[in-house]
Amino acid sequence: MQMASIVQNDKETDNKSQVWILDQKLDQPMEEEAKRLRNMCKEKKFSALMILQLAFQSLGVVYGDLGTSPFLVPLLKYVFIVCRANDNGQGGTFALYSLLCRHANIMIIPNQDQTDEELTTYSRSIFPEKSFAARTKRWLEENAFKKTALLVLVLIGSCMVIGDGILTPAISVLSAVGGINVGHSMISNDVVVLVAVAILVGLFSMQHYGTDRVGWLFAPIVLIWFFLIGGIGIFNIWRYDSSVLKAFSPVYIYRYFKRGGKDSWTSLGGIMLSITGTEALFADLSHFPVASIQIAFTVIVFPCLLLAYSGQAAYLLKNPNSVGGAFYHSIPDKIYWPVFLVATAAAVVASQATISATFSLVKQALALGCFPRVKVIHTSKKFRNQIYIPDINWILMILCIAVTVGFKNQTQIGNASGTAVVIVMLVTTFLMTLIMILVWRCHWTIVLIFTGLSLVVECTYFSAVLLKVNQGGWVPLVIAAAFFIIMYAWHYGTAKRYEFEVHSKVSMAWILGLGPSLGLVRVPGIGLVYTELASGVPNIFSHFITNLPAIHSVLVFVCVKYLPVHMVPEEERFLVKRIGPKNFHMFRCVARYGYQDLHKKDHQFEKKLFDNLFLFVRLESLMEGSSDSELSSLDGEEIDQSGNTLFNNNANTCHSNVGSTISSEDSIVIVNSSLLTNNTIRSYSQASSKIETDELEFLTACRDVGVVHILGNTVVKASRDSVLYKRIAIDYIYAFLRKICRENSVIFNVPQESLLNVGQVMYV
Repeated sequence: MQMASIVQNDKETDNKSQVWILDQKLDQPMEEEAKRLRNMCKEKKFSALMILQLAFQSLGVVYGDLGTSPFLVPLLKYVFIVCRANDNGQGGTFALYSLLCRHANIMIIPNQDQTDEELTTYSRSIFPEKSFAARTKRWLEENAFKKTALLVLVLIGSCMVIGDGILTPAISVLSAVGGINVGHSMISNDVVVLVAVAILVGLFSMQHYGTDRVGWLFAPIVLIWFFLIGGIGIFNIWRYDSSVLKAFSPVYIYRYFKRGGKDSWTSLGGIMLSITGTEALFADLSHFPVASIQIAFTVIVFPCLLLAYSGQAAYLLKNPNSVGGAFYHSIPDKIYWPVFLVATAAAVVASQATISATFSLVKQALALGCFPRVKVIHTSKKFRNQIYIPDINWILMILCIAVTVGFKNQTQIGNASGTAVVIVMLVTTFLMTLIMILVWRCHWTIVLIFTGLSLVVECTYFSAVLLKVNQGGWVPLVIAAAFFIIMYAWHYGTAKRYEFEVHSKVSMAWILGLGPSLGLVRVPGIGLVYTELASGVPNIFSHFITNLPAIHSVLVFVCVKYLPVHMVPEEERFLVKRIGPKNFHMFRCVARYGYQDLHKKDHQFEKKLFDNLFLFVRLESLMEGSSDSELSSLDGEEIDQSGNTLFNNNANTCHSNVGSTISSEDSIVIVNSSLLTNNTIRSYSQASSKIETDELEFLTACRDVGVVHILGNTVVKASRDSVLYKRIAIDYIYAFLRKICRENSVIFNVPQESLLNVGQVMYV
C-alpha cells in the first residue's frame, strides 16, 4: 500500500495550498519526499555558462531584426521593463493577458475552478479591499463588455505582430539584396526581387529544423555582422567627422523639431525602422531566459548599433549626396563584397525573430481558444518552448513573397512595417499599465510616469505613421484584419459552444434516476467520453444513451482544458472525481495544460489517465476505511455529506467527502496531512484493502477488455432568431474554420481503431 504525504508549495505560490502525493515506498521519510517535490516545482535555473550560450544563440533568433534598431525604446522600455513582465519566461501579448487573467476574473470562457488556482505555476495576488489595484480589478470585472474589449485589444496586438512577421522578412531581405545595385548599377530591380524571393523560400524551408539549430547556425552570422558594422562605424567616425558624437545630446532632438516644424514630425513615420523588432524580442522571450537577452543587448547589440549609425552620419556629413544607400556607400571599397555577403546573410537572420515570435503567439492563442487547431511541433528536447508550426510557416512564406513581389521596394514595405510596430507598442503599453497595477502592485505615480512617457513617444510616432497609410501602411492593417476575423470568430464560436454545453448539461437527478445500469445494458470495457466541461455530465452523454442500447461498464468523462499558465507540472496534470455512487462506475478526469504544454506529444496520456484513476480509487478507499471521527480530527472541519470525491494527484489537494447522499456540486475539504502519520495510513489501508482490491480488479478487467474513445462530432449552428453578425460568425466563418482545422481525434491523439464519433446539432 502506498502512502500519502504533503508538501507545502514554494513561497511564490503564497503557501496557499498543499500537495498530495502517493509514494511507492511506505517508509520513505516525508521530509526527503517534500524536498524532492519542492525542487521539482521550482523554475528551472540556468548556470552562468548556459546563460552565456543562450545569449550567443539569442543573437541569431531574437536580435536579427533589432540589428537596425538602436533607438532607446528597445533598451529602456522592452529589455529592462517589459521583459520583466514575462509569464514564467513566456513573452508576448498573450502572456501578458494570461497574467492578467490570473489576477482578475476576465476570462471569457469560465472553465476554471478553485483547484486550478492551487497549481504551483498559478500565482495571483490578494489585494486590500480599498487599494487602487482592487478598484481596478473590480472595474475590469464589472461587465462583459470590458472583458471582451480587453480580449479584442490583445487580439489586435497579436495580429499586428503576425503582420510584422510577414513584412520584416520582406523588407530585410529586399533591402540587403538591394546592395547589388550599389556595386553593379546595371542590374535591374526585377533581378533583385527574384533573388530576394529565392532567399525567402530558403529561409522558410529551414524553419522545421527548430530554433535551437537555427540559433546556432545564425548566431555567428549576426555576431560577425555586429562587429563589422561597429568597426566600420568607428572607422567612419575617425576618418570623416568625430564631432558627430555630439548627436547623443538630447538637445539636438529639440533643435531638430524646432528647425523642421511639421516636416520633422512627419519624418518620424519614415524612420519607424529604428524601433522595429522590439515586440518580436518580447514575444521570443519564451525561447531564451531574460538574463541572456539582456546580456546580448547591452554588451553587443546596442553599442555596435550606436557606432554603426554614428559612422554613417559622419560619412553623410562629408558626402551629403549619398543619402540613398548610405550604408553601402559608407563601406570601405576593399571590404565591400565581404560585408555585402554578411549583410545579406544577416538580413535573412533578421527575419527569424518575427517568424519565431509568430509561432509563439499562435501557440499561446491556440491554447487560450483564440485560434483554430493547427499542428504544433516541439523542435527541441532540451528547451520545451521552441516550436514550429508548419501551416503558419507556409502561410507566412506565401504572404511574404506576395508583399515582396507586389511592392518591389523597401520604402513602402518600411511604411507598412512601421504601422504594425507602433500599434503593437501601444497595445503593450496599455497591458503593461494593468500589469504594473494588478501584478506588480506599483504605486500609481510610477504607473503614471511609465504610461505617460511611453505614450508620448508612441503616440507621436503613431500620429506620424497615419500619414503613411496610403503609402503602404494599409498592408498590415489588411493582414491584421484578416487574422483578427479568424481569431475572434473562432473564440466567439468556442465561447458560445461552451455556454451551450454548460446550460444543457445533464442533471445529477436524471443520472440517479437511471439506476446503476443507466437504463441500458452495461457491456465490458471502458468508455472515455471527451467533453469540454470540467464539471457536470455533458449533453452528448444523454444523446449517446438515447440512440444506443448499451454502454460500457466503466465511464470516464475526460476534459482536456488549457489554463492561463505557461505550463502545468506533470505531477499536477490530472484531477479525478467520482460521479454518483460506486456501483455506477462513473468518473470524471480533468487533464490540465498550460499554453506552452502540448497534449499531442503526450503519447502516454491514456496510461497516465488510468494510473491516476487507480490511484484515486486507492486513496478513496484509504479515506473511507477510517471513521468519521478520525477524519474530523485530521482536517479540523465538519465534512459535508456528499457522495463526490475529487482527487488531484500530487497537485495540491485531495477533496474527499464521504456520505450516502449525492450532490451535483463539488464539495471541497482540504485535508491537513501533517497529521497523517505512517501508522494512521497503515490502519486506514488495512480497513479498506478489501473494498479497494475489488474495484481495482474490476477496473483492470474492464481496461483489458478494451477502451473506446467517444468524441462528439458536433455541428454548431446559429439559432434562427440570431442577429446577422452572429449568423455570419457561426454559420460561415466558424463552420468553415472547423472544417479545415485539425480533428479532435488528432489533437487528443486518439487511435482510429478505438474511436467512436457521436453526431449532434447544436444551436447557439
